[in-house]
Amino acid sequence: MSPLRWTTKSLRHLAGELGKRGHPVSATTVGKLLRANGFSLQGNAKNLEGKQHPDRDVQFHYINDQVKEHRAAGEPVISVDTKKKEMIGRYHNPGREWRPKGEPIDVEDHSLFFRGEIQQAIPYGIYDIAANTGWVNVGVDHDTSAFAVASIRRWWDNCGKGDYPSAKRLLITADSGGSNSPRYRLWKSELAALAEESGLAITVCHFPPGTQCRCLNSLSSSQ
Repeated sequence: MSPLRWTTKSLRHLAGELGKRGHPVSATTVGKLLRANGFSLQGNAKNLEGKQHPDRDVQFHYINDQVKEHRAAGEPVISVDTKKKEMIGRYHNPGREWRPKGEPIDVEDHSLFFRGEIQQAIPYGIYDIAANTGWVNVGVDHDTSAFAVASIRRWWDNCGKGDYPSAKRLLITADSGGSNSPRYRLWKSELAALAEESGLAITVCHFPPGTQCRCLNSLSSSQ
């Protein structure tokens, strides 16, 4: 028996294979037979996980201890992440919103985003854990480390400096991907420049791979 499962092919290809073997049948009939035998169209399910590092839980406890220590000392602790990008203009973006029945917003039927003709709104979220407040800086160029640190700088100049006038340190928690990835030298050099400008001792705690800054997902407005 061939290792290829026929059910991984399209209905038209399945009907063609059956016809070659003396069983002429239409693609529609093949679909009915598959459903009758318990098959259905399904996407991939992300359920397979690799081996967990033995120190993974220790990393979370370490980050939690750092957050508690900084908060107890009255020092600012923020969580940062780039949120979902959206095209600027009358273009299709995933999602729905409440509107009068039969009155959807008209958008272009196609876009040439791959040619760079459409700008994106790139929101970079900063969540002040102690104050339970959020700041969103929106860029329209690229999600770079320079943009990420510029967003943190704007938060500090507009909010953090006033909320924590005696601050000597700043703790940043972030996931390990995107513009705030620990692999990017620009992220580190830009943070070093911010530390020198602000006089803050900046510490960054990155969450282990496969972890997201869920606390930022609830942000619905900026301050």
